[in-house]
Amino acid sequence: MSISNVTILTPSVLTLIGIPGLESVQSWIGIPFCAMYLTAVLGNSWLLSIIRSERSLREPMYLFLGMLAATDIALSTSVVPKMLGIFWFHVSEIYFDACLLQMWLIHTFQGIESGILLAMALDRYVAICSPLRHAAIFTQQLVTQIGVAVTLRAAILVAPCLVLIKCRLHLYHTTVISHSYCEHMAIVKLAAGNIRVNKVYGLFVAFTVVGFDLTVITLSYVQIFMAVFRLPQKEARLKAVHTCVPHICVFLQFYLLAFFSFFTHRFGGHIPPYIHILFSSIYLVVPPCLNPLVYGAKTKQIRIQVTKMFRS
Repeated sequence: MSISNVTILTPSVLTLIGIPGLESVQSWIGIPFCAMYLTAVLGNSWLLSIIRSERSLREPMYLFLGMLAATDIALSTSVVPKMLGIFWFHVSEIYFDACLLQMWLIHTFQGIESGILLAMALDRYVAICSPLRHAAIFTQQLVTQIGVAVTLRAAILVAPCLVLIKCRLHLYHTTVISHSYCEHMAIVKLAAGNIRVNKVYGLFVAFTVVGFDLTVITLSYVQIFMAVFRLPQKEARLKAVHTCVPHICVFLQFYLLAFFSFFTHRFGGHIPPYIHILFSSIYLVVPPCLNPLVYGAKTKQIRIQVTKMFRS
């Protein structure tokens, strides 16, 4: 994106161009995105209805799974409808404040999802390493408190990004965002002023949330596998590993895509823009689409409830 010498005072409207370099085929790209979005909304809604209707699924693991499903619906809904509007109907304009709101929602839901994955890892750690204490530790009250805590943590940490943009950045080189949604750095790079503080705070939030969560999740699974391989019976080891497989699959797909998107946006100057924007967009849609499929296929209790629903 070329930067001109003309500056604009806090524009009222911004323009999202979608995926730069692929404008001619964006209408076709919108088809798989729409399919993944529908799969995410329907699959996660279905998962929520199963957990809500079946009393045997009121355990902490399934309550966290319900939180994850609700977050996935909210995250994909905050992105995909506008994205499809750009791809299919060329509705590329968005109010500046609406763009900031979308940015806050996206990054907040990402932080919430990371926190829920951390909670699920800790739940598995206690369930496998201290099974007799699991029910006493992970009470329904604690699960509720964890849900509130991860929501507040994400919302409060991301909120200053909006304040820094609104209060510090008043002059902009352009109103055109070379992106398919309103991402923090994509907005900040439009500014004509000093954006160092915005960049530093963005890095601080990313490493505070993702860095902390990833470290604790990794340590939890290391302890889990050490405990599992000390079990005397082979069947017990297989059962314990099997309960962790869906969590590990979801954990890997979320963080691998997150790190690719994060580092290419800041340090991937040699990567073509369309590759970065395409993968950033996929990162927000693929995990919500795959999570209900992974848990539906790998979790025995959910498979049983699905079978009952089809039989009835």
